[in-house]
Amino acid sequence: MEIFNHNANVNFLGMRKISVGIAILLMAVSFGLIAIKGLNYGLDFTGGVSLVVDYENPVTTAEVQEALEKGGIEHSLVASLGGTREVSVRFQPTAVMKDEAGKINLDKVSAVTTGVLKASRPDVSIKSRDYVSSTVGDELRSDGIMAALVVMLGIGLYLGIRFEWRFAVAAIVTELHDALITVGVFALVQREFDLTVLASVLAVIGYSINDKVVVFDRVRELFRLARKAEPEEILNRSINNTLSRTIITALFTAITMAALYFFGGPVVHGFAITMLIGILVGTLSSIFVASPILLWLGVSKQDLMPKTKENPELARRP
Repeated sequence: MEIFNHNANVNFLGMRKISVGIAILLMAVSFGLIAIKGLNYGLDFTGGVSLVVDYENPVTTAEVQEALEKGGIEHSLVASLGGTREVSVRFQPTAVMKDEAGKINLDKVSAVTTGVLKASRPDVSIKSRDYVSSTVGDELRSDGIMAALVVMLGIGLYLGIRFEWRFAVAAIVTELHDALITVGVFALVQREFDLTVLASVLAVIGYSINDKVVVFDRVRELFRLARKAEPEEILNRSINNTLSRTIITALFTAITMAALYFFGGPVVHGFAITMLIGILVGTLSSIFVASPILLWLGVSKQDLMPKTKENPELARRP
């Protein structure tokens, strides 16, 4: 199945100054948004209370969410716990849930929440309660950043071994580009950034590198097959040869994420939206950014030819 002609000759490298310029601008804007506006961290990072609420009769997460909002408990996160009668509720405690010293009082949290929920449904009870401090959130934040960096460096090391160091550099730069712009969009719209979104950012990195490896593999193959290998021509042909595959993969993955957004419930909205943004950014960087970086780094046929060990026996032969 092909959307574009396999042998098309669109001059993507001819647009490299514009495309890379736009990429650098978007990275700078994203970095500025993250530094100035910051991210709207969710309860996973800022801390809060976590309750397990039990109902005698079936209930939906939408009903619980609506009851909490009517009772003045806003920005709560409600998730089903595998059945229709038990849900998890997380939120930032209000002033009435704290003692005179300003510390969170779990007894008050349970009492206020139970009262709010019973105003809508009397068949409710608090099964368990817990408090997550902001210190834990800070640790999760730093661990998440470290995980993203380790993933990028690991991918770079793998590509350096499988291909050549120039491919590793191009991959790390474009992965940083994809992740930074994706997070920058969240900073721009101030959508909640929680552990689910962080996990999807890591998934974006993995998805994006898959596209780039396909193009890189085609680059290596064409360099080895061509007798007179002009780098710009080879890189252009590689992008054109793999363009249908890149677009089809992005399209079907985006359809899956859209279905997850519309039918998966609010708990996975952040994951689906992040993946949709990452798919778009990653696909464009695979086409317009990765190959120009390879060209500027000076990739050549000699760099990609199989290395053979010298055989002293053969050297002595006439």
